[in-house]
Amino acid sequence: MIDADEVARYLKENPAFFEEYSEMLSQISVPHPHGGNAIALSDRQVLALREKNKLLEAKLAELIQFGEENDAIGEKMHRLALALLAAQDLGALLSTLYYNLREDFSVPHVAMRVWRGGDGGVPEFNAVSEDLKQYAAGLAHPYCGPSGNAEAAGWFGEAASQLRSMALMPLAPMGGGECFGMLALASEDAMRFYPEMGTLYLKRLGELTGAALGRYL
Repeated sequence: MIDADEVARYLKENPAFFEEYSEMLSQISVPHPHGGNAIALSDRQVLALREKNKLLEAKLAELIQFGEENDAIGEKMHRLALALLAAQDLGALLSTLYYNLREDFSVPHVAMRVWRGGDGGVPEFNAVSEDLKQYAAGLAHPYCGPSGNAEAAGWFGEAASQLRSMALMPLAPMGGGECFGMLALASEDAMRFYPEMGTLYLKRLGELTGAALGRYL
């Protein structure tokens, strides 16, 4: 007795079979994929193609959405880069960075620490522990998650207890070099910065910030 696998193998190896026996297509009936009465094999093929087309359309729509979102983020990064280039001093640079992250990227909380070329009158140059310096230097990619680093969380003051997600980016000179700081973004939304999210633009943000700061350190 011939089993189903053998029949399937034969039909695959002999694609001209239904050309020679084309009348069989209208005679063979198969169960409807969504229940109900049996339908002709040719109609079943049409339904399968329609379902496949719907899946492809949904995938295309998803890809278009991702593309539009990336274009929007890229435009925001470009505006930020231009604004940082226009900053005339360190104070203006910090104000520009915080303003753009808050208004353009809708990041509710931003903090930063730099441990090179310090200015005692600016919170960004407050002392940090050696453990934190080593932690920042060891970040091959931006960290995204619920807490990150306890010391960094403390940079947000009274808001720290309300924060549910955080992104941490090491800061280094343009072209590479020793890590000299860390930029922290935070939100009350637990899903704003989550471990599985893409970090390409966060990495670029850290690189851009490090390069801009390098002019004044």
